[in-house]
Amino acid sequence: MYLKLFWSFFQIGLFSFGGGYAAMPLIQNQVVDLNGWLTMSEFADVITISQMTPGPIGINAATFVGIRIGGIQGAIVATIGCVLPSCVIVLSLAYIYYKYRGLDTVQGVLNGLRPAVIAMIGSAGVALMILAFWNGKAMTITGDGIDYVAVSIFTIAFVILRKWKANPIHIMVVAGLIGLCIYPFVL
Repeated sequence: MYLKLFWSFFQIGLFSFGGGYAAMPLIQNQVVDLNGWLTMSEFADVITISQMTPGPIGINAATFVGIRIGGIQGAIVATIGCVLPSCVIVLSLAYIYYKYRGLDTVQGVLNGLRPAVIAMIGSAGVALMILAFWNGKAMTITGDGIDYVAVSIFTIAFVILRKWKANPIHIMVVAGLIGLCIYPFVL
């Protein structure tokens, strides 16, 4: 079990270019789809908790999933699995980058990676939006099954964030409080 946990998060750490949001589809694939350690709803909860706690989302997710699967030892194994590839890669790339940073080829590779990272972040955002708006069910054109409260909270928060550049932490707290007040009466 610990070896499987280590290997799963090692792969996530190895292939999650672009940071936490880009890693979400990889984490979902390993944790929900391949190994079935969490349901999609539990995965969304882990992502939410990972966002609210200090530290990178991938490492926080590894720690939470590790605790769920194997206790404290599982958390340590998953976290080391997630961090180890990054440490090795960053040290190697830092050496190579400082040695060859003036070459146009290096700049071309970095520019080529940018669109792929944006696509991975967009994929994660769409998956979480589907989970929030349709409670993880299939989207319908007719609008059946849409959680209008979630859509309303999202829309208002999005407008406030874009128009007035409000602090995202304040928006998250207020959105959570609104959900806490509204959902007991809606459900």
